[in-house]
Amino acid sequence: MMRKRSGALAIGAAMLAVTATQTCAQSGADFFRGKTINLYVAFPAGGGYDIYSRLAARFMAKHLPGNPNIVVQNMPGAGGVKAANFLYDVAPRDGTALGMIADNAATEEVVGSPGITYKSQNFQWIGRVTSSVNVEAVWASSPVRTMEDLRTQELIVGSTGAAGITTVTRRVANAIGGTKFKIVTGYAGSPEACLAMEKGEVMGCAPSWTHLKINLHDWLEQKRVRVVLQWGVNRHKELPDVPTMVELGRTDEDRKVLALYGSATDLGRSIAAPPGVPADRVEALRRAFDKALADPELIAEVQKANLDYDPMKGEDLQSFIKDVADLSPAVVARARQAAGL
Repeated sequence: MMRKRSGALAIGAAMLAVTATQTCAQSGADFFRGKTINLYVAFPAGGGYDIYSRLAARFMAKHLPGNPNIVVQNMPGAGGVKAANFLYDVAPRDGTALGMIADNAATEEVVGSPGITYKSQNFQWIGRVTSSVNVEAVWASSPVRTMEDLRTQELIVGSTGAAGITTVTRRVANAIGGTKFKIVTGYAGSPEACLAMEKGEVMGCAPSWTHLKINLHDWLEQKRVRVVLQWGVNRHKELPDVPTMVELGRTDEDRKVLALYGSATDLGRSIAAPPGVPADRVEALRRAFDKALADPELIAEVQKANLDYDPMKGEDLQSFIKDVADLSPAVVARARQAAGL
């Protein structure tokens, strides 16, 4: 009798375990049915972040179990910090909130920029649509024609907030590379700064290469602007003759500091979820993202629009974020000093 009872208990426990596993898997698959997911974008409509977030939203909704609506909401402010803090501190932690935050989010946290309340490693990274490089676009009437001219000629440039990537990287370039950027802040994003350049308020703006070649392609075709610098680590395949910010460095430590800020290129246009989202829902979001980025219809749209396309899985992105913080204290201290922190 005891052996029979023990056997029955073991079988019952096993059945409960199987049922619990099936229920967990089912909840992960069925949770999104009938839901609306908000995808918060750290910059205004019209720029590269907006283009890629809307593209990802449409195809992720197609591949997520239950085919929920994914609604893009632009949340510009503080150079992208507003959206990142909101996603970390305020947004629901059930899988119905995602964010495409600033590509320098991890860098700014490492160097301790003011106003940041998030921890980049605690975000649950869903995936990267593409790496992205900002470029320094200079109005044709400016005397600045090359990277070396940036060291000898003052260039008045438009930028976002004090913590925005286009502000910080130029400040670092001034401190490390000897450039003479005069930075005018307060623009909502690079599209607004570029509009200010067209109006003559400033002489330079730093849009993503994607935004410049797609939305402002007439400027390039009519030679109204020159691209004199890439704000990244490696030269973009479409800009082989334009130097990168790392090439401003004169010493190995200079180049490491510049590479830290240039690492934003690798984070690019990535989507994150807040901390605390249940693991099965994170898994569902990541696999839907992977399927979306491999969807032939999405790839055809990317090719037709001449968009950059360089996806990365969420798990790999999570590891990359961890590596960004793996720097010597001396390099971090120098980076903070260069940024004026």
